[in-house]
Amino acid sequence: MSNHSGERAAQRIRLIVTVVVLAALALASFWVLQVMHRNIDDSLAARPRTKPDYYVEKFSYVKMAETGLPRYDITGARMVHFPADDSFEVTLPVITTLSEEKAPMTLRSQRARIEDDNTKIHMYGDVNGNRAATATSENMHLKTEYLLLLPDDDIAKTDKPVEITLGASIMTGTGMIANNATQEFQLLHNVRGTYQPRAR
Repeated sequence: MSNHSGERAAQRIRLIVTVVVLAALALASFWVLQVMHRNIDDSLAARPRTKPDYYVEKFSYVKMAETGLPRYDITGARMVHFPADDSFEVTLPVITTLSEEKAPMTLRSQRARIEDDNTKIHMYGDVNGNRAATATSENMHLKTEYLLLLPDDDIAKTDKPVEITLGASIMTGTGMIANNATQEFQLLHNVRGTYQPRAR
């Protein structure tokens, strides 16, 4: 009898040791799996997303004002979104202000970068702007290589050489601030021009 009870005790001890070893292996496997998942998640979160996540071809985008009326329209051959800074690169952009009170201004360039929640539009390469004549202002044409457009403020700026044709008058300079809302502009440096009085 004591031999049987000794064998049973030995079997119980073996069983307990086996269960403890299996439980330890299961816990160790779970811990290793958690560490691996955490490292993968951390490395994915730390990796900057520099590549574009989507693009649109031959698009038209209309920005609405708080009044519910259209404020401006952007069209282009291609628009690419970069998630790292939530910016857009646009090929052959055409930007037109839309207002019932003011003459529309149309700006074109080779490319543009839109950033800061669509509040800044950087236009690059052969930038041309046109505003048709109204009863109170002459037609205007603007030409430069770079233009920073602040569409919500109706402001355009450049630090590059610029040429402005206003009716028959031509002005050139380096650096410009233009306000389409007031239809005023200021050339900042090296200003030259030929002024022709407005025909009556």
